Amino acid sequence: MRIKAGRESVMAPLTYDWVGMESSLDAYGNAVLPGLLATEQCDALAALYSRDEGYRTRIVMARHGFGRGEYKYFAYPLPPLLDWLRHALYPRLVPIANRWNRQLGSDTQYPGELDVFLDRCHQAGQSRPTPLILEYGEGDYNCLHQDLYGEHVFPLQVALLLSEPGRDFAGGEFVMTELSSNRQRADVVALRQGDAVVFTVNQRPSTGQRGIRRVAMRHGVSRILSGRRHTVGLIFHDSR
Repeated sequence: MRIKAGRESVMAPLTYDWVGMESSLDAYGNAVLPGLLATEQCDALAALYSRDEGYRTRIVMARHGFGRGEYKYFAYPLPPLLDWLRHALYPRLVPIANRWNRQLGSDTQYPGELDVFLDRCHQAGQSRPTPLILEYGEGDYNCLHQDLYGEHVFPLQVALLLSEPGRDFAGGEFVMTELSSNRQRADVVALRQGDAVVFTVNQRPSTGQRGIRRVAMRHGVSRILSGRRHTVGLIFHDSR
């Protein structure tokens, strides 16, 4: 599947095994969408990092204890390709998010359209855009964390790898951990350039012999051994 970078691509289908994706999210808290972006789209997005315009802030991770490396939050309006992806992926994830909340005993349900959900965020004072682009160099890493940002949190997000492992960088694997009352577990998610991983922001339900239990999830990036790694993160709730 390939999509263009402009609004003319708004009807392009996202042709994936969505049932399989949902099963993977239920079982592991993450699922890979292979080849979501073409090489030229990845390269064009990665090239945006060196520009000063189009961002609301830049974060140097070491200053905040987040790890090493840096990232920039995009300002509105988002780059057209990222805006399209955010709007196209959200409706695919809403049924999972709503089912998870019901299983966890939460009354919160998410509307079917992203703009309606963003209006809810903005009315609560969460009006700053959260999509971001990250840059890591040799020795950089991202500590395990959760991207919450306020009262209104959509429980799934997406990371897109813009660089090619083995060519542009070595190391730098996407890592997820799971912690519940009776176990701890970690996943290393293998990605190629243009792949996306959908993953749990905070908590997810897990069904065991004693019924449904609450599982806390965190994500991060292992140490970059060489080269440079760029990633885009698509978070569906906005920030205070």
